Amino acid sequence: MPASKSSAARSSSRSETSPRQRSASGSSDTAGAPAEIPDGSDRVASLVEQLINRIFKPLDLVVLTRERIQETLDEAAERGRVTRSDANALVSELVRYGRQQTDELFRDIEQVLGRGRSGLGSATRRARRTVGLSSSPFPIDDYDELTAGQVTRRLGELSPAQLRRVREYERRHANRKSVLAAVEKALG
Repeated sequence: MPASKSSAARSSSRSETSPRQRSASGSSDTAGAPAEIPDGSDRVASLVEQLINRIFKPLDLVVLTRERIQETLDEAAERGRVTRSDANALVSELVRYGRQQTDELFRDIEQVLGRGRSGLGSATRRARRTVGLSSSPFPIDDYDELTAGQVTRRLGELSPAQLRRVREYERRHANRKSVLAAVEKALG
């Protein structure tokens, strides 16, 4: 009776898993109960919930590791239900097909995320225009951390429009006379 032995082995190995592993596999006493989510991770929980409800459930996705598939087919081969070479070929084919589907799923997710990012960018530009800010980034990176000499050296790389942005920003913030004079000189 190898079948009862393997199920006994499985149940003994299950008892060796930690409560965290049992809860992750859904076999704990609280399966089906909502998990407690620490503060600050609501967005992650929402993303996970959306992935489950919009991708995993509709596509009837399951996750099986290559190791688990191999174990199952090894047991079948030991019982004589399938030859070892057929079992190995089946594992290879299942893993190949699973990887192909995973790649397709990731491409679909990247497209959805890309659309979200472009929508976010356009919303950001609209908001910046609404409050009177330019939609393009500031022409000099880390401007507020630079000395007057460092800013002055970078002015030669800027267009007249960028120079005017630097001038207005400098007037409203640090108001360094040497920077303002260098901007005026660069504007001609």
